[in-house]
Amino acid sequence: MIDLYTWGTPNGRKISIMLEACELAYRVHQINILKDEQFSPEFLGISPNNRIPAIIDPDGPSGEAIKLFESGAILIYLAEKTGRYMPDRKTDPQRYYQVMQWLMWQMGGFGPMLGQAHHFRRFAKQKIAYGIQRYSAESQRLWGVLDRQLAGRDFVCDQLSIADFAIYPWAMRYAWQGIDPASYPAVHAWMQRLASMAFVDKGMAVPD
Repeated sequence: MIDLYTWGTPNGRKISIMLEACELAYRVHQINILKDEQFSPEFLGISPNNRIPAIIDPDGPSGEAIKLFESGAILIYLAEKTGRYMPDRKTDPQRYYQVMQWLMWQMGGFGPMLGQAHHFRRFAKQKIAYGIQRYSAESQRLWGVLDRQLAGRDFVCDQLSIADFAIYPWAMRYAWQGIDPASYPAVHAWMQRLASMAFVDKGMAVPD
């Protein structure tokens, strides 16, 4: 059974969605980041960067236990472990690198920039107009990029993949970004498509 260390954030929910999608048995350990539990010595032994999510898989490579942090690395690991939601690099390299580039796009842009919008719009004690404007505008730009990619597609890379699982929880925080999904019809339809999947719904509810 995989141990998942998580909290109710978009990054955490990427992994619970993937675990549900792959039908892997897992046990949830809540790391309350509002109480700074991510700085505990026990958690730092698993995630040295004091960030959720992290996992411990007792049945790792060669049958040895493995600890992993960073949501993108965990998604790739689980995809390779199960052979699901990621094209094979040797037999389908074109699709493999398509998925990888959109996963990197989420990790390098759609997550961090939207996270800044969350901070300045919702959490900053002082409302700094420059920060709000800058990151709201960047959120809109990134949503536009995603909308163009999804035009005429059911999923980000045509077939359901870890790219969708990485992007979806961040898109679902649209209100925190000042985004109206109806203004991005291809993204909106994709969000509804994923929301209708039972394993996505279960993953988004972790931790309960």
